[in-house]
Amino acid sequence: MTTRIVLATNNAKKLTELRRVVHAAGIDVEVAGLADFPAYPDPAETGRTFEENALIKARAAAERTGVSAVADDSGIEVDELNDMPGVRSARWAGPACDDEANLQLLLDQLEGVPAERRGARFVCALAWVTPQGEERLWRGVMPGRVAEHRAGERGFGYDPIFVAHGHDVTTAELTHDEKDAISHRGQAVRSFVSWLKEQK
Repeated sequence: MTTRIVLATNNAKKLTELRRVVHAAGIDVEVAGLADFPAYPDPAETGRTFEENALIKARAAAERTGVSAVADDSGIEVDELNDMPGVRSARWAGPACDDEANLQLLLDQLEGVPAERRGARFVCALAWVTPQGEERLWRGVMPGRVAEHRAGERGFGYDPIFVAHGHDVTTAELTHDEKDAISHRGQAVRSFVSWLKEQK
Protein backbone atom coordinates (compact mmCIF):
# COMPACT_ATOMS: atom_id res chain seq x y z
CA MET A 1 0.00 0.00 0.00
CA THR A 2 1.35 3.39 -1.01
CA THR A 3 2.04 5.78 1.84
CA ARG A 4 1.01 9.37 1.21
CA ILE A 5 2.84 12.31 2.72
CA VAL A 6 2.55 16.02 2.06
CA LEU A 7 5.42 18.44 1.59
CA ALA A 8 4.36 21.69 3.24
CA THR A 9 5.42 24.06 0.51
CA ASN A 10 4.07 25.84 -2.54
CA ASN A 11 7.56 25.78 -4.07
CA ALA A 12 7.31 23.47 -7.09
CA LYS A 13 11.10 23.04 -7.26
CA LYS A 14 11.29 21.78 -3.68
CA LEU A 15 8.46 19.33 -4.41
CA THR A 16 10.26 18.04 -7.52
CA GLU A 17 13.47 17.70 -5.51
CA LEU A 18 11.86 15.59 -2.76
CA ARG A 19 10.04 13.41 -5.29
CA ARG A 20 13.35 12.82 -7.09
CA VAL A 21 15.10 11.63 -3.90
CA VAL A 22 12.15 9.44 -2.84
CA HIS A 23 12.01 7.87 -6.29
CA ALA A 24 15.77 7.22 -6.28
CA ALA A 25 15.41 5.45 -2.92
CA GLY A 26 12.88 3.08 -4.46
CA ILE A 27 10.26 3.40 -1.73
CA ASP A 28 6.52 3.28 -2.27
CA VAL A 29 5.64 6.78 -1.07
CA GLU A 30 3.48 9.36 -2.81
CA VAL A 31 4.69 12.90 -2.16
CA ALA A 32 1.80 15.36 -2.44
CA GLY A 33 2.09 19.13 -2.41
CA LEU A 34 -0.10 21.70 -0.69
CA ALA A 35 -1.82 22.32 -4.03
CA ASP A 36 -3.34 18.83 -3.71
CA PHE A 37 -5.34 19.92 -0.64
CA PRO A 38 -7.77 22.75 0.19
CA ALA A 39 -5.86 25.97 0.75
CA TYR A 40 -5.22 27.28 4.25
CA PRO A 41 -3.45 30.40 5.52
CA ASP A 42 0.33 30.16 5.81
CA PRO A 43 1.34 29.83 9.47
CA ALA A 44 3.45 32.68 10.85
CA GLU A 45 7.10 31.62 10.85
CA THR A 46 7.92 33.10 14.24
CA GLY A 47 10.72 30.71 15.19
CA ARG A 48 14.25 31.93 15.84
CA THR A 49 15.83 28.79 14.41
CA PHE A 50 15.40 26.80 11.20
CA GLU A 51 14.17 23.85 13.29
CA GLU A 52 11.43 25.87 14.99
CA ASN A 53 10.12 27.23 11.69
CA ALA A 54 10.20 23.82 10.00
CA LEU A 55 8.12 22.38 12.85
CA ILE A 56 5.62 25.26 12.65
CA LYS A 57 5.02 24.55 8.95
CA ALA A 58 4.87 20.76 9.31
CA ARG A 59 2.48 20.94 12.27
CA ALA A 60 0.11 23.22 10.35
CA ALA A 61 0.16 20.96 7.29
CA ALA A 62 -0.45 17.78 9.29
CA GLU A 63 -3.34 19.42 11.12
CA ARG A 64 -4.95 20.89 8.00
CA THR A 65 -4.50 17.93 5.65
CA GLY A 66 -4.79 14.99 8.02
CA VAL A 67 -1.70 13.52 6.35
CA SER A 68 1.81 13.12 7.75
CA ALA A 69 3.69 16.24 6.72
CA VAL A 70 7.28 17.16 6.04
CA ALA A 71 8.49 20.74 5.90
CA ASP A 72 11.84 22.42 5.67
CA ASP A 73 13.19 25.77 6.66
CA SER A 74 16.44 26.74 5.11
CA GLY A 75 18.61 29.70 4.40
CA ILE A 76 22.07 31.10 4.11
CA GLU A 77 24.31 32.19 6.98
CA VAL A 78 27.10 34.62 6.06
CA ASP A 79 30.12 35.03 8.35
CA GLU A 80 30.60 38.71 7.53
CA LEU A 81 26.96 39.43 8.44
CA ASN A 82 27.09 37.64 11.82
CA ASP A 83 25.36 34.56 10.34
CA MET A 84 22.55 36.57 8.81
CA PRO A 85 20.26 36.40 6.81
CA GLY A 86 19.67 33.04 8.54
CA VAL A 87 15.99 32.39 9.16
CA ARG A 88 15.20 35.67 7.37
CA SER A 89 16.78 34.52 4.10
CA ALA A 90 13.48 34.38 2.19
CA ARG A 91 12.51 37.87 3.40
CA TRP A 92 15.92 39.53 3.54
CA ALA A 93 14.97 42.40 1.25
CA GLY A 94 11.52 42.80 2.83
CA PRO A 95 8.30 40.72 3.07
CA ALA A 96 7.15 41.60 -0.47
CA CYS A 97 10.50 40.89 -2.12
CA ASP A 98 11.51 37.92 -4.23
CA ASP A 99 14.60 35.75 -4.72
CA GLU A 100 16.14 38.29 -7.07
CA ALA A 101 15.80 41.20 -4.63
CA ASN A 102 17.14 39.11 -1.73
CA LEU A 103 20.13 37.93 -3.75
CA GLN A 104 20.96 41.44 -4.97
CA LEU A 105 20.76 42.91 -1.47
CA LEU A 106 23.18 40.29 -0.16
CA LEU A 107 25.62 40.99 -2.98
CA ASP A 108 25.36 44.73 -2.28
CA GLN A 109 26.01 44.20 1.42
CA LEU A 110 29.19 42.26 0.63
CA GLU A 111 30.43 44.74 -1.96
CA GLY A 112 34.18 45.15 -1.52
CA VAL A 113 34.49 42.34 1.06
CA PRO A 114 37.54 40.21 0.12
CA ALA A 115 37.20 36.54 -0.77
CA GLU A 116 38.71 35.29 2.50
CA ARG A 117 35.91 36.99 4.45
CA ARG A 118 33.02 35.78 2.28
CA GLY A 119 32.57 32.46 4.09
CA ALA A 120 28.99 31.21 4.30
CA ARG A 121 26.88 28.11 4.61
CA PHE A 122 23.48 26.90 3.54
CA VAL A 123 21.52 25.30 6.39
CA CYS A 124 18.37 23.18 6.16
CA ALA A 125 16.20 21.82 8.94
CA LEU A 126 13.63 19.23 7.90
CA ALA A 127 10.69 18.40 10.16
CA TRP A 128 8.33 15.41 10.06
CA VAL A 129 5.01 15.64 11.90
CA THR A 130 2.17 13.11 11.92
CA PRO A 131 -1.50 13.93 12.58
CA GLN A 132 -1.04 11.96 15.82
CA GLY A 133 1.69 14.33 16.98
CA GLU A 134 4.87 12.36 16.33
CA GLU A 135 7.72 14.73 15.45
CA ARG A 136 11.25 14.25 14.10
CA LEU A 137 13.97 16.60 12.84
CA TRP A 138 16.94 16.34 10.49
CA ARG A 139 19.60 18.95 9.64
CA GLY A 140 21.93 19.47 6.69
CA VAL A 141 24.74 22.00 6.20
CA MET A 142 26.62 22.92 3.01
CA PRO A 143 29.66 25.14 3.70
CA GLY A 144 31.13 27.46 1.09
CA ARG A 145 31.38 31.14 0.23
CA VAL A 146 29.45 33.94 -1.44
CA ALA A 147 30.70 34.69 -4.95
CA GLU A 148 31.29 38.25 -6.12
CA HIS A 149 29.05 37.84 -9.16
CA ARG A 150 26.05 35.69 -10.01
CA ALA A 151 26.37 32.76 -12.39
CA GLY A 152 24.18 29.86 -13.48
CA GLU A 153 20.53 29.32 -14.29
CA ARG A 154 19.68 26.24 -12.23
CA GLY A 155 18.47 26.04 -8.66
CA PHE A 156 16.72 28.88 -6.85
CA GLY A 157 17.17 31.36 -4.04
CA TYR A 158 20.81 32.25 -3.43
CA ASP A 159 22.18 29.41 -5.60
CA PRO A 160 23.55 31.77 -8.31
CA ILE A 161 25.93 33.44 -5.81
CA PHE A 162 26.95 30.49 -3.61
CA VAL A 163 30.06 28.40 -4.24
CA ALA A 164 30.25 25.19 -2.18
CA HIS A 165 33.53 23.99 -0.67
CA GLY A 166 35.47 21.92 -3.18
CA HIS A 167 33.87 23.63 -6.17
CA ASP A 168 34.76 26.60 -8.35
CA VAL A 169 31.29 27.18 -9.80
CA THR A 170 28.06 28.26 -8.12
CA THR A 171 25.41 25.77 -7.09
CA ALA A 172 23.24 27.26 -9.87
CA GLU A 173 25.82 25.93 -12.35
CA LEU A 174 25.75 22.38 -10.98
CA THR A 175 23.51 19.67 -12.43
CA HIS A 176 20.58 18.52 -10.31
CA ASP A 177 22.46 15.34 -9.37
CA GLU A 178 25.63 17.25 -8.45
CA LYS A 179 23.68 19.67 -6.28
CA ASP A 180 21.56 16.96 -4.62
CA ALA A 181 24.75 15.10 -3.67
CA ILE A 182 26.16 17.97 -1.60
CA SER A 183 23.34 20.36 -0.78
CA HIS A 184 22.06 21.11 2.70
CA ARG A 185 18.54 20.15 1.65
CA GLY A 186 19.82 17.04 -0.12
CA GLN A 187 21.56 15.94 3.09
CA ALA A 188 18.47 16.49 5.23
CA VAL A 189 16.12 14.91 2.69
CA ARG A 190 18.34 11.82 2.28
CA SER A 191 18.46 11.36 6.05
CA PHE A 192 14.67 11.65 6.17
CA VAL A 193 14.14 9.27 3.25
CA SER A 194 16.59 6.77 4.77
CA TRP A 195 14.59 6.85 7.99
CA LEU A 196 11.33 6.58 6.02
CA LYS A 197 12.66 3.53 4.20
CA GLU A 198 13.34 1.85 7.56
CA GLN A 199 9.71 2.36 8.55
CA LYS A 200 8.34 0.56 5.47
